[in-house]
Amino acid sequence: MTSIDRLPVGRPTADRPARERSELRGVLGRFATGVTVLTAGRAEPRGMTANSFTSVSLDPAVILVCVLRTAAVHETILAERAFAVSVLSGPQEKAARHFADHHRPRGTQEFDAVETVPGRYTGAPVLVGAQAWLECELTAEYDGGDHSIFLGSVLDLGREPADDPLLYFAGGFHRLGD
Repeated sequence: MTSIDRLPVGRPTADRPARERSELRGVLGRFATGVTVLTAGRAEPRGMTANSFTSVSLDPAVILVCVLRTAAVHETILAERAFAVSVLSGPQEKAARHFADHHRPRGTQEFDAVETVPGRYTGAPVLVGAQAWLECELTAEYDGGDHSIFLGSVLDLGREPADDPLLYFAGGFHRLGD
């Protein structure tokens, strides 16, 4: 067995937080995830790339997303009490990068770079070409530090027959065949 460089456990001190955040990001980056674009809003839609997404319950159908409190879509989700999740396919890396770019255009121009259709129930944009999608009603919000943990009851959903997911691992995008 090899020795592992371990960080001290406990609350950060003034000289440790930057290294701990960097190490934490590195450790969490070892968990491969799917990539989604989370959207909300009808008249002034907002979106963001998110990999903090998971199933919570099948009966009733509930999912979870985590959203940085300072993200523009955060307030839109709270105001609309609804959101959509597009699960990206391998060819949609450009869309993932677009919605992760903090310098992208905002407002209605934010969606000029991708093809979308409005969700039937929420009106939130759903990305065309996504592997799967869900529309959700916001049912609960929890404190998650610098993020909010949103639970959504699934109102509608769909999927494509192709199995070509976009994955995120160790700071980069990948496809199953990589």
